[in-house]
Amino acid sequence: MKITVVGAGHVGLAVAALLAKRHEVVLLDIDARRVEQVNTGQCPVGEPELAALMGAGSLRLNATTDPACAYAGAQWVMIATPTDYTEGANGFDTSSVESVVADALALAPEAVLVIRSTVPVGFTARLAQRYKTDRLLFCPEFLREGRALHDLLHPSRVVVGERSARGQRLADLLLEGAEQANVPVLLTESAEAEAIKLFANTYLAMRVAFFNELDTFAATRGLSAQQVIEGVCLDPRIGTHYRNPSFGYGGYCLPKDTQQLLRHYDDVPQQLIHATVQANATRQDFIARSILARNPRVVGIYGLGMKAGSANFRSSSVLGVMHRLLNAGIQVTVHEPGLPVAPFHGARVEPDLAAFKAEADVIVANRLSAPLDDVKDKVYSRDVFGGDA
Repeated sequence: MKITVVGAGHVGLAVAALLAKRHEVVLLDIDARRVEQVNTGQCPVGEPELAALMGAGSLRLNATTDPACAYAGAQWVMIATPTDYTEGANGFDTSSVESVVADALALAPEAVLVIRSTVPVGFTARLAQRYKTDRLLFCPEFLREGRALHDLLHPSRVVVGERSARGQRLADLLLEGAEQANVPVLLTESAEAEAIKLFANTYLAMRVAFFNELDTFAATRGLSAQQVIEGVCLDPRIGTHYRNPSFGYGGYCLPKDTQQLLRHYDDVPQQLIHATVQANATRQDFIARSILARNPRVVGIYGLGMKAGSANFRSSSVLGVMHRLLNAGIQVTVHEPGLPVAPFHGARVEPDLAAFKAEADVIVANRLSAPLDDVKDKVYSRDVFGGDA
């Protein structure tokens, strides 16, 4: 069976690799460099498990920039293109998804189209009505950046936005290559599936914000955040996941998904959703003030990503802290492997770690790591448990 996956980002690559274990998969992307990397067994994103699978050469996976080639003969089309939140549109920019749907309907006349990108509530039904098609489904992804393949192999659940035999076939297709048995499958209407995705991510953001505000309280009152968090999390209803303080929730999904959900609450009474969206700004203000209280001459930013080892810093709360420091007139130096040496957002980039550590009066790290052990007296971090969770 031929399956086309559109979009060679974290989600699209992982989905393509999973399906290519058993089926012929063509990955379509507009980036010729990414296409070349995939076709030579390289992984364009920072995900070791996915890179190992792609490098093994056992997948029936090819990539192309040619839509006609990608769609010809496809039975399923998985759409995983970006849907950024844009202030101007006051919601997700779904133009890439809409463009792919238009092309796929014309070039893959027998295929079922599956939207994996995160979209507004009601989007799939409206698009199906616009194109007068019954070949369009929504199936949300619940994948962590850097662990996308792992989460597909060990899924917590599969949600499909269609209550039908076809919806069950899609769920079965996604579970064929999974290594975990007895995975819950939920078939819903499309709008409910879209809402599930947005509410799930907003809850995670709210949990991050809660423990960050607990940490802010502890720091302000001179308490041990670790002791308070450990005591709170001994309650099995709360648990120990997603509890480590940070500079805010970030990465690609949580900031944009919370904003989109808040947009849906325009005429619905609420308090929590708005507070969750605003929590990051409040936390970054506190972090920046705490750093400035040390009266630094040069602040070093060690890593721009939200997670340890991540090279992706889209919507990272670290950037929010950095911009506040720059606006306060502080000289900022960034150490981020792979970042061009040219100035970054007004900050100097220092690729040499030893020079970076020597220059900075205060080193700011969202997540602690061994390379900073020799300069612990300079490091500012709210990392309590030494990990992303």
